[in-house]
Amino acid sequence: MDQSTELSLDQEFSLRLFEDQVRHMSLEQAQALLIEHHKQMMLQKTMFQELLKQEWKLDLGFASL
Repeated sequence: MDQSTELSLDQEFSLRLFEDQVRHMSLEQAQALLIEHHKQMMLQKTMFQELLKQEWKLDLGFASL
């Protein structure tokens, strides 16, 4: 795997803690967490897209030309 796509030691530790927490949840709790996590990932993607649009000035439209 490319080194840029590997987790840092700190991230590996965080993942292990999360894994341990999930293993102790009920099925319903784990499903609710998964749904919330997916929602947060979608919001993060939207935020990144908006930030990139602003940084690259992609949403200026034709009025500013």
